[in-house]
Amino acid sequence: MQDRLARVRAEVQAELDRVIGALPDGNLAQAMSYGVQGGKRLRAFLVMESARLHGVEDAAALPAAAAVEALHAYSLVHDDLPAMDDDDLRRGQPTVHVRWSEATAILAGDALQTLAFELLTEDRIGAPEARLRLVAALADASGARGMVWGQALDIAAETAGTPLDLDAITRLQGGKTGALIRFAATAGPLIAGDDPAAMDRYADALGLAFQIADDILDVTGSEAATGKRVGKDAGAGKATFVSLLGLPGAQAEARRLVGVADAALRDYGAAAGNLRALSRFVIERDT
Repeated sequence: MQDRLARVRAEVQAELDRVIGALPDGNLAQAMSYGVQGGKRLRAFLVMESARLHGVEDAAALPAAAAVEALHAYSLVHDDLPAMDDDDLRRGQPTVHVRWSEATAILAGDALQTLAFELLTEDRIGAPEARLRLVAALADASGARGMVWGQALDIAAETAGTPLDLDAITRLQGGKTGALIRFAATAGPLIAGDDPAAMDRYADALGLAFQIADDILDVTGSEAATGKRVGKDAGAGKATFVSLLGLPGAQAEARRLVGVADAALRDYGAAAGNLRALSRFVIERDT
Protein backbone atom coordinates (compact mmCIF):
# COMPACT_ATOMS: atom_id res chain seq x y z
CA MET A 1 0.00 0.00 0.00
CA GLN A 2 2.74 2.46 0.89
CA ASP A 3 4.23 2.53 -2.62
CA ARG A 4 0.81 3.12 -4.14
CA LEU A 5 0.05 5.84 -1.58
CA ALA A 6 3.34 7.58 -2.33
CA ARG A 7 2.54 7.57 -6.07
CA VAL A 8 -0.94 8.95 -5.44
CA ARG A 9 0.48 11.71 -3.26
CA ALA A 10 2.94 12.75 -5.95
CA GLU A 11 0.40 12.59 -8.79
CA VAL A 12 -2.27 14.51 -6.88
CA GLN A 13 0.20 17.17 -5.77
CA ALA A 14 1.37 17.61 -9.36
CA GLU A 15 -2.25 17.92 -10.52
CA LEU A 16 -3.06 20.54 -7.87
CA ASP A 17 0.15 22.43 -8.62
CA ARG A 18 -0.78 22.44 -12.32
CA VAL A 19 -4.28 23.86 -11.95
CA ILE A 20 -3.39 26.38 -9.25
CA GLY A 21 -0.25 27.38 -11.13
CA ALA A 22 -2.43 28.41 -14.08
CA LEU A 23 -4.28 30.98 -11.94
CA PRO A 24 -3.34 34.69 -11.84
CA ASP A 25 -0.39 35.14 -9.51
CA GLY A 26 -0.90 36.90 -6.22
CA ASN A 27 -1.79 36.30 -2.59
CA LEU A 28 -4.91 34.30 -3.44
CA ALA A 29 -3.17 31.74 -5.65
CA GLN A 30 -0.19 31.59 -3.29
CA ALA A 31 -2.46 30.91 -0.30
CA MET A 32 -4.34 28.25 -2.25
CA SER A 33 -1.07 26.55 -3.20
CA TYR A 34 0.12 26.73 0.42
CA GLY A 35 -3.16 25.22 1.64
CA VAL A 36 -2.90 22.12 -0.56
CA GLN A 37 0.68 21.20 0.35
CA GLY A 38 1.33 18.00 2.31
CA GLY A 39 -1.21 15.89 4.11
CA LYS A 40 -1.86 12.17 4.18
CA ARG A 41 -3.89 12.15 0.91
CA LEU A 42 -6.05 9.29 2.20
CA ARG A 43 -9.12 10.66 0.44
CA ALA A 44 -7.28 10.82 -2.87
CA PHE A 45 -6.00 7.31 -2.29
CA LEU A 46 -9.57 6.12 -1.71
CA VAL A 47 -10.66 7.67 -5.01
CA MET A 48 -7.84 6.04 -6.94
CA GLU A 49 -8.25 2.62 -5.34
CA SER A 50 -12.04 2.55 -5.63
CA ALA A 51 -11.63 3.52 -9.28
CA ARG A 52 -9.11 0.74 -9.88
CA LEU A 53 -11.47 -1.81 -8.31
CA HIS A 54 -14.15 -0.78 -10.80
CA GLY A 55 -12.02 -0.82 -13.93
CA VAL A 56 -11.39 2.92 -14.12
CA GLU A 57 -7.93 3.99 -15.30
CA ASP A 58 -5.80 6.14 -13.01
CA ALA A 59 -5.77 8.97 -15.56
CA ALA A 60 -9.56 9.14 -15.47
CA ALA A 61 -9.72 9.08 -11.67
CA LEU A 62 -6.97 11.63 -11.03
CA PRO A 63 -9.14 14.77 -11.43
CA ALA A 64 -11.60 13.37 -8.87
CA ALA A 65 -8.73 12.55 -6.50
CA ALA A 66 -7.39 16.10 -6.82
CA ALA A 67 -10.90 17.48 -6.41
CA VAL A 68 -11.52 15.78 -3.08
CA GLU A 69 -8.16 17.01 -1.79
CA ALA A 70 -8.92 20.58 -2.90
CA LEU A 71 -12.28 20.36 -1.13
CA HIS A 72 -10.65 18.91 1.98
CA ALA A 73 -8.01 21.66 1.97
CA TYR A 74 -10.74 24.31 1.79
CA SER A 75 -12.42 22.76 4.84
CA LEU A 76 -9.16 22.85 6.80
CA VAL A 77 -8.37 26.45 5.86
CA HIS A 78 -11.81 27.54 7.06
CA ASP A 79 -11.77 25.20 10.07
CA ASP A 80 -8.60 26.87 11.34
CA LEU A 81 -10.07 30.39 11.28
CA PRO A 82 -10.51 32.28 14.57
CA ALA A 83 -14.30 32.10 14.22
CA MET A 84 -14.13 28.31 13.95
CA ASP A 85 -11.45 26.19 15.69
CA ASP A 86 -8.93 29.06 15.94
CA ASP A 87 -5.82 27.02 15.15
CA ASP A 88 -2.40 28.44 14.31
CA LEU A 89 -0.70 25.21 13.18
CA ARG A 90 -1.63 22.81 10.38
CA ARG A 91 0.54 20.11 8.83
CA GLY A 92 3.47 21.47 10.83
CA GLN A 93 3.17 24.95 9.32
CA PRO A 94 1.42 28.20 10.29
CA THR A 95 -2.20 28.14 9.19
CA VAL A 96 -3.23 30.18 6.15
CA HIS A 97 -4.83 33.02 8.12
CA VAL A 98 -1.68 33.30 10.24
CA ARG A 99 0.61 33.24 7.19
CA TRP A 100 -1.51 35.80 5.29
CA SER A 101 -4.73 37.17 6.80
CA GLU A 102 -8.23 36.07 7.73
CA ALA A 103 -9.66 37.62 4.58
CA THR A 104 -7.14 35.87 2.35
CA ALA A 105 -7.80 32.56 4.11
CA ILE A 106 -11.55 32.89 3.60
CA LEU A 107 -11.11 33.69 -0.09
CA ALA A 108 -8.52 30.93 -0.59
CA GLY A 109 -10.93 28.42 0.94
CA ASP A 110 -13.76 29.66 -1.25
CA ALA A 111 -11.58 29.32 -4.34
CA LEU A 112 -10.39 25.82 -3.42
CA GLN A 113 -13.99 24.72 -3.02
CA THR A 114 -14.98 25.95 -6.47
CA LEU A 115 -11.78 24.49 -7.94
CA ALA A 116 -12.87 21.06 -6.71
CA PHE A 117 -16.04 21.19 -8.77
CA GLU A 118 -14.17 22.56 -11.79
CA LEU A 119 -11.88 19.52 -11.66
CA LEU A 120 -14.89 17.19 -11.72
CA THR A 121 -15.95 18.59 -15.10
CA GLU A 122 -12.75 17.48 -16.87
CA ASP A 123 -13.22 15.33 -19.98
CA ARG A 124 -10.56 12.88 -18.75
CA ILE A 125 -13.05 11.46 -16.26
CA GLY A 126 -15.24 10.07 -19.00
CA ALA A 127 -18.88 10.36 -19.98
CA PRO A 128 -20.84 13.49 -18.99
CA GLU A 129 -23.14 11.28 -16.91
CA ALA A 130 -20.19 10.11 -14.81
CA ARG A 131 -19.02 13.66 -14.22
CA LEU A 132 -22.52 14.73 -13.24
CA ARG A 133 -22.76 11.89 -10.73
CA LEU A 134 -19.50 13.00 -9.15
CA VAL A 135 -20.54 16.66 -8.98
CA ALA A 136 -23.84 15.76 -7.33
CA ALA A 137 -22.17 13.40 -4.87
CA LEU A 138 -19.48 15.88 -3.85
CA ALA A 139 -22.05 18.65 -3.38
CA ASP A 140 -24.09 16.37 -1.14
CA ALA A 141 -21.04 15.21 0.83
CA SER A 142 -19.62 18.68 1.40
CA GLY A 143 -22.73 20.79 1.99
CA ALA A 144 -25.64 21.15 4.37
CA ARG A 145 -26.28 17.39 4.52
CA GLY A 146 -22.61 16.46 4.91
CA MET A 147 -19.39 18.12 5.99
CA VAL A 148 -20.73 21.65 6.59
CA TRP A 149 -23.70 20.23 8.50
CA GLY A 150 -21.32 18.24 10.69
CA GLN A 151 -19.23 21.33 11.32
CA ALA A 152 -22.36 23.25 12.31
CA LEU A 153 -23.25 20.52 14.80
CA ASP A 154 -19.71 20.67 16.19
CA ILE A 155 -19.89 24.44 16.70
CA ALA A 156 -23.31 24.16 18.34
CA ALA A 157 -21.97 21.51 20.71
CA GLU A 158 -19.35 23.94 22.03
CA THR A 159 -22.03 26.05 23.70
CA ALA A 160 -24.55 23.31 24.49
CA GLY A 161 -25.64 22.94 28.09
CA THR A 162 -24.67 19.26 28.21
CA PRO A 163 -21.96 17.31 26.34
CA LEU A 164 -23.02 15.21 23.37
CA ASP A 165 -23.71 11.53 23.88
CA LEU A 166 -22.24 8.75 21.78
CA ASP A 167 -25.07 8.70 19.23
CA ALA A 168 -24.84 12.46 18.74
CA ILE A 169 -21.07 12.39 18.26
CA THR A 170 -21.38 9.52 15.79
CA ARG A 171 -23.96 11.49 13.81
CA LEU A 172 -21.84 14.66 13.92
CA GLN A 173 -18.71 12.89 12.71
CA GLY A 174 -20.66 11.07 10.02
CA GLY A 175 -21.09 14.50 8.49
CA LYS A 176 -17.95 16.38 9.44
CA THR A 177 -15.46 13.63 8.64
CA GLY A 178 -17.34 10.68 7.19
CA ALA A 179 -19.22 12.31 4.34
CA LEU A 180 -16.12 13.30 2.37
CA ILE A 181 -14.55 9.89 2.99
CA ARG A 182 -17.75 8.31 1.67
CA PHE A 183 -17.55 10.41 -1.49
CA ALA A 184 -13.94 9.37 -2.03
CA ALA A 185 -14.64 5.67 -1.51
CA THR A 186 -17.64 5.64 -3.84
CA ALA A 187 -16.06 7.77 -6.59
CA GLY A 188 -14.89 4.67 -8.47
CA PRO A 189 -18.31 3.03 -8.84
CA LEU A 190 -19.85 6.43 -9.56
CA ILE A 191 -17.47 6.94 -12.49
CA ALA A 192 -18.00 3.38 -13.72
CA GLY A 193 -21.77 3.44 -13.25
CA ASP A 194 -21.59 0.49 -10.82
CA ASP A 195 -23.42 -0.15 -7.56
CA PRO A 196 -21.63 1.81 -4.77
CA ALA A 197 -23.27 -0.06 -1.87
CA ALA A 198 -20.24 -2.12 -0.79
CA MET A 199 -17.90 0.86 -0.94
CA ASP A 200 -20.47 2.90 0.95
CA ARG A 201 -20.48 0.36 3.80
CA TYR A 202 -16.69 0.30 3.80
CA ALA A 203 -16.56 4.09 3.95
CA ASP A 204 -19.01 4.37 6.84
CA ALA A 205 -16.86 2.12 9.01
CA LEU A 206 -13.58 3.64 7.82
CA GLY A 207 -14.73 7.21 8.39
CA LEU A 208 -15.80 6.51 11.96
CA ALA A 209 -12.58 4.61 12.68
CA PHE A 210 -10.62 7.56 11.27
CA GLN A 211 -12.34 10.00 13.62
CA ILE A 212 -11.89 7.76 16.65
CA ALA A 213 -8.18 7.54 15.77
CA ASP A 214 -8.07 11.36 15.61
CA ASP A 215 -9.65 11.57 19.06
CA ILE A 216 -7.10 9.08 20.36
CA LEU A 217 -4.23 11.09 18.84
CA ASP A 218 -5.54 14.24 20.52
CA VAL A 219 -4.86 12.43 23.81
CA THR A 220 -1.80 10.31 23.02
CA GLY A 221 -0.15 12.09 20.10
CA SER A 222 2.51 14.77 19.93
CA GLU A 223 2.48 18.09 18.13
CA ALA A 224 5.71 17.15 16.35
CA ALA A 225 4.18 13.99 14.87
CA THR A 226 0.68 15.25 14.10
CA GLY A 227 1.69 18.67 12.81
CA LYS A 228 -1.15 20.31 14.77
CA ARG A 229 -2.04 21.21 18.31
CA VAL A 230 -3.02 18.29 20.55
CA GLY A 231 -5.01 18.17 23.78
CA LYS A 232 -7.42 20.84 22.58
CA ASP A 233 -10.56 18.72 22.95
CA ALA A 234 -9.88 17.85 26.56
CA GLY A 235 -8.89 21.43 27.30
CA ALA A 236 -12.18 22.66 25.89
CA GLY A 237 -14.18 20.01 27.71
CA LYS A 238 -15.52 18.59 24.44
CA ALA A 239 -17.12 15.17 24.38
CA THR A 240 -15.13 12.78 22.20
CA PHE A 241 -15.05 9.04 21.60
CA VAL A 242 -12.22 8.86 24.13
CA SER A 243 -14.03 10.86 26.80
CA LEU A 244 -17.15 8.71 26.39
CA LEU A 245 -15.60 5.27 25.85
CA GLY A 246 -12.29 5.69 27.64
CA LEU A 247 -8.99 5.20 25.84
CA PRO A 248 -9.08 1.36 25.81
CA GLY A 249 -12.73 1.41 24.77
CA ALA A 250 -12.08 3.83 21.92
CA GLN A 251 -9.15 1.73 20.72
CA ALA A 252 -11.31 -1.42 20.82
CA GLU A 253 -14.10 0.29 18.89
CA ALA A 254 -11.67 1.46 16.22
CA ARG A 255 -10.42 -2.11 15.80
CA ARG A 256 -14.00 -3.39 15.56
CA LEU A 257 -14.76 -0.88 12.81
CA VAL A 258 -11.72 -2.04 10.85
CA GLY A 259 -13.26 -5.52 10.87
CA VAL A 260 -16.55 -4.09 9.60
CA ALA A 261 -14.72 -2.22 6.83
CA ASP A 262 -12.82 -5.34 5.80
CA ALA A 263 -16.03 -7.38 5.69
CA ALA A 264 -17.59 -4.86 3.31
CA LEU A 265 -14.79 -5.61 0.81
CA ARG A 266 -15.32 -9.37 0.81
CA ASP A 267 -16.67 -9.57 -2.74
CA TYR A 268 -13.63 -7.75 -4.15
CA GLY A 269 -11.25 -10.48 -2.96
CA ALA A 270 -7.51 -9.92 -3.12
CA ALA A 271 -7.93 -6.89 -5.40
CA ALA A 272 -9.01 -4.86 -2.34
CA GLY A 273 -5.77 -5.55 -0.45
CA ASN A 274 -4.71 -1.90 -0.48
CA LEU A 275 -8.04 -0.80 0.98
CA ARG A 276 -7.78 -3.41 3.72
CA ALA A 277 -4.29 -2.14 4.51
CA LEU A 278 -5.64 1.41 4.54
CA SER A 279 -8.24 0.61 7.18
CA ARG A 280 -5.48 -0.74 9.44
CA PHE A 281 -3.24 2.22 8.70
CA VAL A 282 -6.02 4.63 9.69
CA ILE A 283 -6.06 3.40 13.30
CA GLU A 284 -2.32 2.74 13.63
CA ARG A 285 -1.06 6.10 12.33
CA ASP A 286 0.64 8.70 14.48
CA THR A 287 -0.33 11.73 12.36
